[in-house]
Amino acid sequence: MRILALYDIHGNIDALDAVLADPRAQDRDAVVVGGDAVPGAFAADVLDRLDALAEPTHWVRGNGEREVAAVDPDGAAPDPDDLPLVTATLNARALDPARVAALGALPLTLELDGVLFCHATPRSDEEMLTRLSPPDRYDDALAGVEQPLVVAGHTHQQHDHTTSAGVRFVNAGSVGLPYEGDGAARWLLVDNGEPRLMSTTYDHAAAGARILASGWPDTDSTAAAMTQLVEALEITELFESRTT
Repeated sequence: MRILALYDIHGNIDALDAVLADPRAQDRDAVVVGGDAVPGAFAADVLDRLDALAEPTHWVRGNGEREVAAVDPDGAAPDPDDLPLVTATLNARALDPARVAALGALPLTLELDGVLFCHATPRSDEEMLTRLSPPDRYDDALAGVEQPLVVAGHTHQQHDHTTSAGVRFVNAGSVGLPYEGDGAARWLLVDNGEPRLMSTTYDHAAAGARILASGWPDTDSTAAAMTQLVEALEITELFESRTT
């Protein structure tokens, strides 16, 4: 099978359209949406586009979907300093309730064509494995996995690591908020079990400007990924510091 894996879109419809139009992403047998399609500025447009794909489309739950589904849309306004809750609430209140509930009910993992797909790790939708994580942390997070290949995302950075037990862990990177220092959308093609890390250039600065102009409150992430690019290593070190 040729599987197109799309992770961490975060409501960036321009990046998603660029990847879907990339000639290298064509002739696909299936699509896997690996979590955190939401929250984001244009979440409804992203979900509509994914729902309209002709190929069989499989989903796993990211922390974004879980957080959006956990919001009480009729509850009190969130603390403005709690940015994850603010963005989750915006999407929860804007999207159809049935669609929100369906996002929250997505599975943590999915096996397709012998590959195990998850958002962060097979045991958690928010565990951090970064380019700087020590091998023993990978060994622990992937202990007991029977599939030879695990595909994940969550850190918005592509990388490839094989555990001491021979399990290969490949991070697909982020379509919509890539922390790679160049603004290009990242994605993964799994071709007959072999992962190929890919990137698609597009007008990321214009996309970021449109997101900011919409009033989307996560200005720092948008800037770091699209309009005021931050060096990849700086982001990796920040994420790794949060694991200790």
